[in-house]
Parts: sequence; structure tokens; C-alpha cells
Amino acid sequence: MRLLFLSFLVLSLSSAPLLAKALRPNVILIVADDLGYSDLGCYGSKTIRTPNLDRLAAEGTRFTSFYVAQAVCSASRAALMTGCYPNRVGMQGALNHTSKEGINPDEFLLPELFKQRGYSTAIHGKWHLGTAAMFHPMKHGFDEFWGIPYSNDNSKFHPSLAAEMPPLPLYDDEKVEQVDPDQSQFTRRITEKAVSFIRRNEKKPFFLYVPHVMPHVPIFASDRFKGQSPHGLYADVVEELDWSVGMILAAVQQAGVADNTLILFMSDNGPFLSYGNHAGNAAPLREGKLTSYEGGVRVPFIARWPGQVPAGKVNEELFTAMDLMPTFQAWREDAEPAAPVKTQDGKDVTDLLLGKEGAKSPHEAIAIYAGGELQAIRSGEWKLHFVHPYITPHDSPGRDGKPSNWENMKPAAITQSGIEGIATRHGYKVAQQPLALYHLKEDIGELTDVSAAHPDIVERLQKLADPFRQQLGDSLTKTVGTEVRPLGRAE
Repeated sequence: MRLLFLSFLVLSLSSAPLLAKALRPNVILIVADDLGYSDLGCYGSKTIRTPNLDRLAAEGTRFTSFYVAQAVCSASRAALMTGCYPNRVGMQGALNHTSKEGINPDEFLLPELFKQRGYSTAIHGKWHLGTAAMFHPMKHGFDEFWGIPYSNDNSKFHPSLAAEMPPLPLYDDEKVEQVDPDQSQFTRRITEKAVSFIRRNEKKPFFLYVPHVMPHVPIFASDRFKGQSPHGLYADVVEELDWSVGMILAAVQQAGVADNTLILFMSDNGPFLSYGNHAGNAAPLREGKLTSYEGGVRVPFIARWPGQVPAGKVNEELFTAMDLMPTFQAWREDAEPAAPVKTQDGKDVTDLLLGKEGAKSPHEAIAIYAGGELQAIRSGEWKLHFVHPYITPHDSPGRDGKPSNWENMKPAAITQSGIEGIATRHGYKVAQQPLALYHLKEDIGELTDVSAAHPDIVERLQKLADPFRQQLGDSLTKTVGTEVRPLGRAE
């Protein structure tokens, strides 16, 4: 009987996935820009055709409660790269061509972790963590870079400030290859660069970061995709992104590395709703980019790793972009040098990612900031909004690249930060959110305030917010954070 049990144990262990920390998977991290939660077929879209992303989800796991740390470009990416709330590393909002600041060179970023492990590393797409030479991605662990330093609307195509924008630089490594490139070619060229990198590194481990330029406004599709969807240019753009994912899937298969490659797909934040038919769809979630509502911070996230990440699964546990860095750090080999010791906010979510039976989110609560304002707390099924202003589109929707309320806009300069500056540049109005508790399990659209019925939960979430407020600060309560690290600054 004992021999039979041991034989069964050996068979069980041999059929289970290998422990992730014993492997060195290639990692491909694909990030769409301003993609809506409901823009993919596997997330419910009935109008946009995404067969390759649907396949990625079918062959992997689709996460439905995945959060970015802030609903705006630079802050979201700072969290993704560091494993920290952007407020902890001093990053708020979105950098632009005038910004002197960038991610501090003292911060330890995801590509530096992989570089330390002997990986080849590349970024093809949008960086958006600093423009000056000291912030260049090749100074932060990447071997190669092809792309743009900030968003594509900081160009002659800006919807309201085109006249004050300089030419958009396109980098090839550390040199400007071109200015004002043809934006309709971004997705194709980024994909070609990514596929080339995979082919050149099939014999060694690699980390490939593909932060796409699209579908951030202004949106463009190549001739092959433009006009091919019956649902307009935005659908064309997303369908071209789906093609890109298909090309990357084919490349890892052709290189013979598919079974040892973890592919991750996400968006940096929700859709830019004021742009109407040039923006994505977050329904049934409320609002979109630049807000602390679900439509701003809850985004699609798909993971595929044959034999490791369960296929065809849907995971509803709370998971954040900040968790990727500490998860990969936990896969370290015994002989690997320890990473620099700095406070992180993400958690090791290996069990969630690899689909361990009964795995739960390690987060008791997550803080949801907009700039320096602590606007909301989520814990389990509950989300508490504090009193705060927010932006919402005007009643007249934007169309064809122009934001809502276009005819009445008086845009502030690109250097004017804060909610009023954002609203004037992008066709939003400012509204006020009262203190409100939402039961997300029953009310994913954050429509019904149940705070009066659950004062105990309100009190619990208010207490959970206190450590975030003390450490990271909160301009709503004029609290200065005690554990905020400085941004880098170029003189």
C-alpha cells in the first residue's frame, strides 16, 4: 500500500506544472494605450474582431479584476516598472515634451531585473517615463529601444494645442531616427521590431516590452486595416493591434520557444471617453481614463504560458500591475544577487498567475489615486469613494478626433496640470463625487451608494485608507506622505 501511495505521488508531481522559480521563462509584456475594458471579444465586445487576443485568452487565463495604479499614462507605467504606487516614486499624471522630470535613476526597474539575470531586453513602442537623456530606457536596463518618448498627441496632431507642439521624435536606440513619422505605421513597425527581436534571441532568455502607441488619440491604422471594420476607425486600430498579437504568437512558435514564453497583455488605463467614436468602451464600468472609477483603472489582462498558466480560465481575484515586479523577483535563483532594498507596494501573485487551486488575492486593500488625491479604496467586494472632483464628458460626444464640447473649448497650456487643465484640453466637464460605498459584486457600474446601509464597512475602509494616506500623501486632506521618493530631474 505504501509503495502504491509513493507511486501515485511521483505520478502526481510529474504531471503538475514545474515550479516557476525553477524556470527562466521568456517574458513578453504587451501594453495597449487607452484600450477600454470591453474592447476585446473575450471581454464582451460585439463589434471589434480580436481573434488572436481571444485565442490568447483561450490558451491562457483572463483576469477580470486587474487594476492599474493610476488611470493615466506615465503614472501607470511607473507602477508597472517599479512595483510601487506611482505616488511612492514621485510620479503623477502624464509627462510631456516640456517635462524636466522622469523616473529616478535610483529606482530599480523591471528590465534591470531581467538584465541582472542575463536576459536580452528590448522596448518597442512608447516609453513615457522621461524625455531627457538620463531617463532614456537604455539607461534603465533595456538593450534596445525603438519608439517615442511620450504620447503621440504631443505632436502636430494634438486635438486642441497642435500649434504649440514640437515635431514628434522617433528613436532608434539613443538616436532620433525621424521626426513626425507616419503614425499609421506605428503598429506595423513596432510589430516588425518585436518579431525581429524574438528571432534574434531564440537561443537565450529575453524580456520584450511592447507598449503600443495605439489606440491613444490621435488614432491611425495602416492601409491594410483602415476601413476594414464596419464599426469605424477605432475598431480598425484595435483589430490591427490584434493582428500584432497574432504575429508575436506566430514568432514565438516559429522560434521554438512558445512553451517557455510567458505572454502578458494589458492596457495602461481605460478609454479616453471624451473622444467619442475615436475612444474605447469600458461599459458596464463607469467613466474612463483619468478617473478613479472602474472604467479608468480596471483593464483587460491576459496571461499565457503553456503548461504553467491554466488554459481557458477566468480569474476574478484582485490583481494589480504593481504585482508583476515582485512576482518576477520571487522567481529568483538562489545564486542571484538580491535586488536593491526599497519599499514596494505590489505583492507576489505567483499562485494567482499559475492558477493554484484556491489562490486568493494577497491585497487586503488597494488605494486608487488620481494625481496626488487619494480618491478611493477597494477591499474585497467593496469600494469606497471619498469626496473628490472628477472629469466626465459633456453631453455632446466627441467625433472623428475632436473631443466633446469641441466648439466651446478654451484649452489651457500643456504645462497647466490639475483637473481643470485636463478638462479644458480634452473636452471634459468637472463634477463632484460624494462619499459613497459601492458593492462591486452587485454593482460593477458604481451606480448605487449603499453607505447608509453599511456604516461598518465604510468605517473599515476609511481605516484601511489611513496608512496609504500617511505614507503616500493625499492632497484632498492636505496630507504630506512620509515615504515618497523623489522623481529624477534633468537640469
